[in-house]
Amino acid sequence: MIKKYKKTLIITSLVLLIPVLVGLLLWNQLPDPMPSHWDIHGEVDSWSSKAFMVFGLPALMLALQWVCLLACTADPKYRNYNPKMLKLALWICPAIGLVLCCMVYPQALGYSVPIEIIMPLLVGVLFIVIGNWLPKCQQTYTMGIKLPWTFASEANWNATHRFGGKVWVIGGIVTMLTAFGGNFWLLMVILAAMVILPAIYSYLYYRNHEKEDKNGN
Repeated sequence: MIKKYKKTLIITSLVLLIPVLVGLLLWNQLPDPMPSHWDIHGEVDSWSSKAFMVFGLPALMLALQWVCLLACTADPKYRNYNPKMLKLALWICPAIGLVLCCMVYPQALGYSVPIEIIMPLLVGVLFIVIGNWLPKCQQTYTMGIKLPWTFASEANWNATHRFGGKVWVIGGIVTMLTAFGGNFWLLMVILAAMVILPAIYSYLYYRNHEKEDKNGN
């Protein structure tokens, strides 16, 4: 499986190392420590060493990239993966790495970056992309909405992912809107709904069809 996606893996791994190159070019100008976390209002509330931000963070993202691919490779249902969807998944970590690079370095150099606006917009776009992908996802143990009821029935899996896709798209749109006057708790409610609603739908689908099967017998 790794050989099949070797080219994409090499390209995405190189993209993940771009922040390291940029950090080395800016090394003498970057402060130590550097901002590493922001609150909901865009204020820095955590700092990390320059070495970690330039080398450690990209290394963690690269490791996560490989762990995800190896987990997919070990999946007994790996043949169900949609090649286009898996390639898209392999670009998530590089995209996040580049976004962090474009936010962290300017902020560290003293430039004003409206992170409280940028992050909800980008996270919302990610949710929308995932929402569009969910209905195309077939049964696997590593990708998708993994619940006892979705694994018990392929029909449940498909119906839950169609419903979940709509929920995630709506959640992504609302998340983007929080960039313009939203708050932390509203974002938490959105995230909770995106997780809980598909689970409830899957259970209700299971209960309804279980009754239908019994009546049919």
